[in-house]
Amino acid sequence: MTQSLPIYQLDAFAEAPFTGNPAAVVPLDSWPDDAVMQAIAAENNLAETAFFAPTPDDPDSDYRIRWFTPTVEASLCGHATLASGAVLFDRLDFPGDRIRFASQGGPLAVERAGRGAGQTRFALDFPSRPPTPAPAPEGLAAMLGGVEPVAFLKAVKNLAVMADETAVRAVQPDLKAIAALPGDGLVVTGPGDAADAASRYFAPHAGIDEDPVTGSAHCTVAPYWAERLGKTALHCRQVSRRGGDLYCTLTDGGNRVRIEGSVQFYLEGRIRV
Repeated sequence: MTQSLPIYQLDAFAEAPFTGNPAAVVPLDSWPDDAVMQAIAAENNLAETAFFAPTPDDPDSDYRIRWFTPTVEASLCGHATLASGAVLFDRLDFPGDRIRFASQGGPLAVERAGRGAGQTRFALDFPSRPPTPAPAPEGLAAMLGGVEPVAFLKAVKNLAVMADETAVRAVQPDLKAIAALPGDGLVVTGPGDAADAASRYFAPHAGIDEDPVTGSAHCTVAPYWAERLGKTALHCRQVSRRGGDLYCTLTDGGNRVRIEGSVQFYLEGRIRV
């Protein structure tokens, strides 16, 4: 039977339209089949489509959230969670200032975070995933288009550390080789020019050649640079073509990362599935 569902498209970690990372958000009353959600995400053809439904029987959460790329279900996604929080606060009149989500990646939250640079900001409460040194995969420099990294580390995502932002921007990824890496794609990061840290993220294994701005990558980028810079609050910039700013703070003794960003509403409508 055909049903109609609301849908929103937003730019997350965006201080202006057409920047940041586009995400689709589909609020649900109950869960459809996984195949339906995967088909919706493929039809949207964005990095992630988020689905959430209420959890009235769970005292520790308000909603359960799931994320799908055009090809697979993701275990954690920052920008689509930020977008989901904006939809709940600004369009669905969620009461209070903190939304609690249950997810495959553990308990998450989105809060109102006031204003910055003239924009309303929201904040993610995500797990910290600090990286550990690991042997670099064979041919890593070639994988990055001939740009030599200064270090290689691993968490859920692989992390290649570059000398500076210029080197991060110069990376020309071999997407086939990156797709074959064990783990969840490849983050490249280096000291930023106008921010504490610059980064890019490639996830061809999940149908995303280059993700414009990646909240979940900063669960690793933020603790890595916090340790090296000796500070717990950082301004990070993802230097993809669209670009986006993330304001990250380590909390709970370094076990959590608060990731703030602005959100722009782009599209609101309904889909028939």
